[in-house]
Amino acid sequence: MFNRAVSRLSRKRPPSDIHDSDGSSSSSHQSLRSTAKWAASLENLLEDPEGVKRFREFLKKEFSEENVLFWLACEDFKKMQDKKQMQEKAKEIYMTFLSNKASFQVNVEGQSRLNEKILEEPHPLMFQKLQDQIFNLMKYDSYSRFLKSDLFLKHKRTEEEEEQPPDAQTAAKRASRIYNT
Repeated sequence: MFNRAVSRLSRKRPPSDIHDSDGSSSSSHQSLRSTAKWAASLENLLEDPEGVKRFREFLKKEFSEENVLFWLACEDFKKMQDKKQMQEKAKEIYMTFLSNKASFQVNVEGQSRLNEKILEEPHPLMFQKLQDQIFNLMKYDSYSRFLKSDLFLKHKRTEEEEEQPPDAQTAAKRASRIYNT
């Protein structure tokens, strides 16, 4: 039953390979206009390691990096198979993000908080409701501000400049200097 739920869930949610650092896909040169993909949806942003990196930078400045860190930890947790590792990771997630003494406490509804007893019998979807709350919080709050942020807009401009042929870049710069003096 859990396998079917996990399978259904994986189709609805972004892939879990979000922040694996094998070095193969973090370059913005890999796919041109990654910012266009990021702007299309939060899901697209979270699928791209470079997007996650930029979003984390933004959230850190807004003092809400714990949201994306929690979301990423839950994605890792869902991939685990070994019960012992699951117990350890569940406790780590609880202590880091959900307990009253958590160092990176996330803001979830009170009735959604987990009781420590549930950590003894972990299952892949035990954090799903909380993860969905945090995802929606990011989607409808932080994400829209990120798309308007200097950090995102600067990255977008850099991509656009890299796309332009060298002659077009110099002509645009000359025109800019002429009209801005």
